[in-house]
Amino acid sequence: MPRLSRDLATWLIYLQLGLWGYFNYGFGPIVPLLRAEQGTSAAVAGLHSTAIAVGAVAGGALYPHLSRRFGRGPVLWACQAVIAASVLGYVLLPAYFAVTIGLTILVATAGIAAIGGIVSALSERHGPAGPAAISEANAVACAAGLAAPLIIGGAIRAGLGWRAGLALLVALIALVAVIAKIKGVRIPSGLPAPAPVPVLAGSGARAPLDATAGPVAAGREQPAEVAEPRARGERRPLPPAYWLAWGMMTVTGAVEVVLSMWTAEVLRDQVGLSAGAATAVMSAIVGGMFVGRLAGARIALRLPSIPLYLGALVLSLAGFTVFWGAGSAVVAVAGLVIVGLGNAMHYPLAISLAVAAAPGQADRAAGVASYSMAVSFGAGPLLLGLVADQVGAHTAFLFIPLLIAGAAFLAWRFATTTRTPLTPALATDLA
Repeated sequence: MPRLSRDLATWLIYLQLGLWGYFNYGFGPIVPLLRAEQGTSAAVAGLHSTAIAVGAVAGGALYPHLSRRFGRGPVLWACQAVIAASVLGYVLLPAYFAVTIGLTILVATAGIAAIGGIVSALSERHGPAGPAAISEANAVACAAGLAAPLIIGGAIRAGLGWRAGLALLVALIALVAVIAKIKGVRIPSGLPAPAPVPVLAGSGARAPLDATAGPVAAGREQPAEVAEPRARGERRPLPPAYWLAWGMMTVTGAVEVVLSMWTAEVLRDQVGLSAGAATAVMSAIVGGMFVGRLAGARIALRLPSIPLYLGALVLSLAGFTVFWGAGSAVVAVAGLVIVGLGNAMHYPLAISLAVAAAPGQADRAAGVASYSMAVSFGAGPLLLGLVADQVGAHTAFLFIPLLIAGAAFLAWRFATTTRTPLTPALATDLA
């Protein structure tokens, strides 16, 4: 069983993802409030999600080039500076639609670029324990995200407005930077390229590394061949297995962002909560994700990724069913907690499988993975907003079970394509 060793650099990476988590989970509940200030429709307000998609494309495209030129550490700190400056823009500038859209693109570009560096650094630094490290990092992000809606909702109820709650992020970024400077902690630039990767005998296809059980067995009856090294500088295409994991991230990412941006409105319309209370209750999802990722980090060290991913999808669907049919705030909150428990492991498992499916290309795989976020943020909320304008957000939420079913199909295809074990007993370590 792989072991996870946490040094100061790992904790710094965790905190940097936590800073992004504060914005990411705090901004979703703010969108309906911006919609009210700007007097726009649900579909137009959903363009803030499209702006995040644009930023995700930009961040994913820029990160591999920036990291090669400047190194991961300087790029990650630059991303934190851009996030802080963008947040100040939300706080100090007029809330015109063009202004908030532009700021959203800017902060998303920095945030998604930072995620690329965080994922690749943790994957390379911790090897087989990478999924557990990524899960823990996302648990830290959830902890920050758990606080964000509560703080922003509390600021609204206190009459200070949502900007006061969001402004706290600037102080947190400065605090983490000061601590890192005092402690002299530096973000690692990565490890040497891994050893040659096994391929499926006679197929020419690479067998990706299972994120929890070492390299995945291509078949016990056939010996593995060794891939021929590529010429220096030659760019290998990302394998088909990578794109299946990419699709898993896209679909479950849409589930998460749709819930983040429209659950507060459903709570107001369906259960009768006030704007401040509905914003604060959004912490139920993030709280479930926090607990789920802490527990999932331990489980991911013992179980293969695919069955864990499928179990998480089932849990998300069960929680959504409880939430969607809720007639009271208590039942709705219970459903959201269960949804959060399920959603907790969607991204950590999918991104781990994606990076493992592209050995020796961690930075590129993580950068291209951000495009899945672009699709999630761009298409999901906008489509739901268009439907919600016609039938209401509550009915439009029935889009979510379809997304969960799509993610399950892609996970099944990943398992059958790569022959990833579906039960722990089938996990074979070729190392």
